[in-house]
Amino acid sequence: MKILFIGDIVGNPGRRAVTEFLKKLNRASENLYDFIVANAENAAGGRGLTFDIVDQLLAAGVSAITTGNHVWDQKEILDFVDTTPQLIRPANYPTQVPGRGFTIVPSVDGRAKLGVINLAGQVFMNRYTNPFHALDEILTEVKVETPYVILDFHAEATSEKMAMGWHADSKISAVIGTHTHVQTADERILPQGTAYITDVGMTGPHDSVIGSRIDKVVESYLTMMPTRFGVAKDNVKLNAVEIELDDETGLALSIERIQYQV
Repeated sequence: MKILFIGDIVGNPGRRAVTEFLKKLNRASENLYDFIVANAENAAGGRGLTFDIVDQLLAAGVSAITTGNHVWDQKEILDFVDTTPQLIRPANYPTQVPGRGFTIVPSVDGRAKLGVINLAGQVFMNRYTNPFHALDEILTEVKVETPYVILDFHAEATSEKMAMGWHADSKISAVIGTHTHVQTADERILPQGTAYITDVGMTGPHDSVIGSRIDKVVESYLTMMPTRFGVAKDNVKLNAVEIELDDETGLALSIERIQYQV
């Protein structure tokens, strides 16, 4: 069982990278991955998601779309978040918030299911409820459906992400960190079989400050005044990880970083 997880998609450059990469995969080898998951909370001009962008990503072959703290930045998402089962937001928002915190999606050939969970960290983030407790509660439902389960842990602090990896070891297939937009070099299989990486990285313009225009971000630091950053354009790369799972147990056999230059 093979999963491709694509790191935080930023703006039009990021969307273009995803589309190009997936087209290249389809030309090279049909059904190379059983599931393709992407974090797309910054896909609409650097903040949020629109219906057209969700439709574009699903049409390109993405199986499930995760988000994070910018999920509500485009208000139109409220019109379709409840009716798009492939789209999820952090599960540790208050219970009355629209949308869902996890989903179960079919493989390309329809013979398997993948549970995808989205959680947000608490350290240096909004006042989300405890993500560790939330994971354990969700797993009681998801593991009934499938042994293949991955977590997008959208968090700021490296320590919190690592702690989640150790907490989830043996419980799920993979813990994949998102949010900080810089791919880390610490991918590994934890002792009890869970794949882990602190941050999968960013899909978008890498001649930037985590996707935003360099000049505008530097200006904001120099002047300490509010500045509209905008999405940068140059040196577009796709950051992702490829994870292979044991077909019987759902635990990880390998995890490999990917950097694709557009």
